[in-house]
Amino acid sequence: MLDRIESYNRESVLLPIAFPEGSPTHPSYTAGHATVAGACVTILKALFDTENRPIPHPVVPTADGSALVPYTGPALTLEGELNKLASNIATGRNIAGVHWRSDAYESLRLGQKVAISILQEQSKIHNEANPYYIFRGFDGERIVVRAGGVFNSV
Repeated sequence: MLDRIESYNRESVLLPIAFPEGSPTHPSYTAGHATVAGACVTILKALFDTENRPIPHPVVPTADGSALVPYTGPALTLEGELNKLASNIATGRNIAGVHWRSDAYESLRLGQKVAISILQEQSKIHNEANPYYIFRGFDGERIVVRAGGVFNSV
């Protein structure tokens, strides 16, 4: 099997990936696009009730892709779909061999921290008496953001 990989990869026994030089050729670091995805999704989860908001009447394509049929699996929520979108963005370059798996994980959490700091700053200038945001973080913890700080509970 290694000889087939070696001949396919131009004299390398590294597993086939998008780039022949290997995966990755640099130290681990967070990914900008994944950090932005984490921040954007966190802001959306804070502004909208995504946890308890089901997606009404979801559909999926048929096997041949020629039509849409009703989705029959577990209930889909806006929160779940936003988390899935952020995860797909974060792991996309892992597949190409540009980042490590841990980079995607940490990038989403870094983006979440950036978004929380923005939400804290925004809370200070709202007209409401005690503005706050409640949402579930990427690790499943409930996060409450107020101008005075961030409070986590499970």
